[in-house]
Amino acid sequence: MEWTTSGDDVFLRLDPGEEIHASLQALADTIDLNAAAVTSGIGRVRASVYGFMDDDHVYHRRTIEGGAELVALQGNLARHQDGHAFTHLHVVLSDDDLVPAAGHLFEATVHVTAEIHLRRMDAALAMRCPLENSQFTALRLGDEV
Repeated sequence: MEWTTSGDDVFLRLDPGEEIHASLQALADTIDLNAAAVTSGIGRVRASVYGFMDDDHVYHRRTIEGGAELVALQGNLARHQDGHAFTHLHVVLSDDDLVPAAGHLFEATVHVTAEIHLRRMDAALAMRCPLENSQFTALRLGDEV
């Protein structure tokens, strides 16, 4: 991973074998990042696990084992109530037949590269806390933190 900053903007490149969530969380610890918007991400990934949450608050997962284009990546980063960095990401992937797949990103390993932009939100009060009766970890903001 390589990264650079300009004001509140952080731009990073992930290399083959790096997992997206783990890399963003490690970067957050390295640069003391407590909250950020993940505004864009492109590249090529493999072993991608994505999915959706149903109306009963249960996640359903799908996997693309081989390579896929990372067409779009967005989401946010906040600290969990126990202090560790937590990333919530959504993704659009495209297989080699150009068939798109989209949803919540559970994991993806960089195959060629991933180029990702973050916007720091240092003054934001944001924390992730488990949501009762749900697999979702909710984002709490402002006075709720």
